[in-house]
Amino acid sequence: MDLDLIRRLSQPADTKVILCVLDGLGGVQGPRGRTELEEANTVHLDRMAEAGSLGRTLPVGHGITPGSGPGHIALFSYDPLEYEIGRGALETTGIGFELGPNDLAARGNLCDLDADGCITDRRAGRLPTEETTKVCEALRQIALPGVEVFVEPVQDQRFVLILRGEGLSAAISDSDPQREGVPPHEVAATSPEGERTADLVRQWVTRAHKILGTRERGNGTLLRGWSKRPDMPPFPDLWKLRAAAVTVYPMYRGVAKLCGMDSIEGAQDFQQQIDLVRKHWDDYDFFFLHYKYTDSAGEDGDFRSKVDAISEFDAMLPGLLDLEPNVVVVTGDHSTPATMAVHSWHPVPLLVWGDNVRRDHLHQFSEPNCAVGEIGTIPAKEVLPLAFAHAGRLAKYGA
Repeated sequence: MDLDLIRRLSQPADTKVILCVLDGLGGVQGPRGRTELEEANTVHLDRMAEAGSLGRTLPVGHGITPGSGPGHIALFSYDPLEYEIGRGALETTGIGFELGPNDLAARGNLCDLDADGCITDRRAGRLPTEETTKVCEALRQIALPGVEVFVEPVQDQRFVLILRGEGLSAAISDSDPQREGVPPHEVAATSPEGERTADLVRQWVTRAHKILGTRERGNGTLLRGWSKRPDMPPFPDLWKLRAAAVTVYPMYRGVAKLCGMDSIEGAQDFQQQIDLVRKHWDDYDFFFLHYKYTDSAGEDGDFRSKVDAISEFDAMLPGLLDLEPNVVVVTGDHSTPATMAVHSWHPVPLLVWGDNVRRDHLHQFSEPNCAVGEIGTIPAKEVLPLAFAHAGRLAKYGA
């Protein structure tokens, strides 16, 4: 839906909407010919499906494999092709670092490099955050001419690199090839205005690898998602409501904050996220909850762990439903089939449950049922207009 139309039609209402995003939810057939969602124990999701409507979302378009940023931007009702947010801005905002107008940020991974400089583990064994924090302290000694440099830990092996100065450009390439067995890419300008910035980053990488070279794990860095702070219409103003994000991982907190949502912080797992929603139930009209563990298992190629992650989410759902929300949406930002161990282009399962829902009388929340559900296959940016319509928050268009 067009954002100007949203502004015109959105209206306040005494209703509550919850958006649950199971990261990487969609899958493809596994060892027994069923997806992870089909294999999971989803008694509560299945009851919601029976009383609700099913469908599928396309985060960006047919055949397009989305990153987490575009996947979430679309679910928040923005066109991901118009509002492109780099991973650097997302991660940086997520840890509470305020990006200024002259800041350029990248998301970083500590990685393992062999004697030939090839990547053996893109995530350095998922180093604990405490160790990455110490590494970042060491990397802060690197100075570059004409710019300020910030190196901040995020979570596990992840960190952010921020350059602050005049004339910096995001028109540079990533060093992360996003695969193993090859060396990191050399950062290069993708247009003439990026030449100076690319040179600065190459200097930083060379010096960082000298500092890290004696480490057994995390002796290299991978950088991607160079970006500045985007200019986006604030989500609460568009929808005329109070909106909150309750996340564990900083990146997803970042995308919500860049859209103008408040961040309710302190949760370390999904049960604690539910507890925070309960605590702040009267303070907000819309809650975005992010559930990471489905995606982590999918990217690790661990089919059984992704099945278990979906089952664990389902077991905790009653804690949200007990709050008596008017509308609950359950979907994903993209598909991450464990059999592929990467994000994919497959449509994402969608469940809408609550007030005024037209039931399609399907009895299981699964990819096959979602393919024939009442909602159909829709752009992900249409999910919240649909949810807010069910919650009485969209007025009639025209006479």
